[in-house]
Amino acid sequence: MKQSLWKHLLSYIKDVHIESAQSIFNDELDVLLVKGEYQLVTPEAIYSYGNKYDNYFSAFKNINISSRNIDEVLILGLGLGSIPYMLEKHFKCAYRYTAVEIDEAVVYLASKYVLDDLHSDITTVCTNALTYIEIDSREYDLIAMDVFVSDFIPEEFETLEYLLMLKERLTTNGIILFNRLYLFEKDKQNTDRYFTDVFKKVFPNGSSIKMNGNRILTNLSGYIQKI
Repeated sequence: MKQSLWKHLLSYIKDVHIESAQSIFNDELDVLLVKGEYQLVTPEAIYSYGNKYDNYFSAFKNINISSRNIDEVLILGLGLGSIPYMLEKHFKCAYRYTAVEIDEAVVYLASKYVLDDLHSDITTVCTNALTYIEIDSREYDLIAMDVFVSDFIPEEFETLEYLLMLKERLTTNGIILFNRLYLFEKDKQNTDRYFTDVFKKVFPNGSSIKMNGNRILTNLSGYIQKI
């Protein structure tokens, strides 16, 4: 959904509030227009930010996503749809998406403000990402793991068993991009421990794409450089 020209211009001066929602999973969800891009935020975290959702934008740029042989994409944790938005609008990639999101309010906001304006084939599934992975039998060329509750990843998504299930959903040359926090010391310790004790056991050649405040863990090997 496009906003009026004056709101678009105003967003370069200050954040423009567009809509608020709440759900059993999020007490407060706010859609803002910030420097011309939609942003979905909670009081503790930014869930989506269009092309400026730097974690995945930098990861896609770093792995040269446009040169990859990708058709089917699984998104776990939809946010406001930044991943399909940036892949279509900036990277000019034409993929088929399955987007799994537990929060109906998030699905509603993503559909209203972003997804309906895209040409990509996007199927949204409103359910728990773990439940979906347990019953799903398809394979994907790219899995973007982006499940957060405000500013933390629920424990069930940090187990070896869950990561093994994600691996089973990958095609032979499939790529996983697992977004994790790396801002505060506790975040750093948790992510470093998860990378060593869990991720590397499933993907021995895996790498960590570094950026400010986050890490994207991937099964791609260590040629990836620091951003």
